[in-house]
Amino acid sequence: MTEGHNTRSAHEKGGLPKGGRLWRIMVVTVFMFLFAGFMGLGIWQVQRLAWKTALIQRVDTRIHAAPIDAPAPDVVITRDNHEYLRVKASGRFRHDLETPVKAVSDLGPGWWIMTPLETDRGFTVLVNRGFVPSEMKTPDTRPPAPEQANVTGLLRLDEGHSGFMRDNDPAANNWYAREVKAILDARGVTGKTASYFIDAQPDVNSAPDAFPRAGLTVVRFANSHLVYALTWFGLAAGSLFGMVLVMRERRRAKHDF
Repeated sequence: MTEGHNTRSAHEKGGLPKGGRLWRIMVVTVFMFLFAGFMGLGIWQVQRLAWKTALIQRVDTRIHAAPIDAPAPDVVITRDNHEYLRVKASGRFRHDLETPVKAVSDLGPGWWIMTPLETDRGFTVLVNRGFVPSEMKTPDTRPPAPEQANVTGLLRLDEGHSGFMRDNDPAANNWYAREVKAILDARGVTGKTASYFIDAQPDVNSAPDAFPRAGLTVVRFANSHLVYALTWFGLAAGSLFGMVLVMRERRRAKHDF
């Protein structure tokens, strides 16, 4: 009788047995951990959204600006300060050293034609002269191109590799990524060389259906960070709602018992 009386008194006073308090602490801890994690991910996506928006605005300004002289090899090239700058260079193309790089463009599968340009300023820069279909991979399948040229285009950084890209095989002349140093080394280009390449834009004097077809660079950045942020914030709110439901169901089950 005394024990039962003490148990009823604890419930009447709104107290919880030791096991009930521990259960509640564990539930609150788990759900608050989830809440904090989801909120952190949401805040990170908001920060990514601000960065991506600024990047898009910066690149859009660069690609429509007047071209500047291509940076010399002693300039430290960075993604934030230089990528997609509109640049110009003049000099002599080394067509005998061109390198085809596997490509897929709006015109279908084919090759980017990467050609060293010996600039009038005393250094060599690799130029993506444009896209050719598979049947025009070798120079003898295309009309002869002039050696002297004035090039305007977008400054691009070394592509490197992604998880879906095959490794370059210089010995077999199989190229899948536009790696500047690897291409220049394979072609035996020495002296001062730029660490970037130029994606050439169409020459006003070239025929619109000529190959290599320049100007096929796709400047597009996926920007789904707002959707991701809202998703994470929604999950954070859902974790709080879930905690309330679990606590309520627990109290209801104890009351029914």
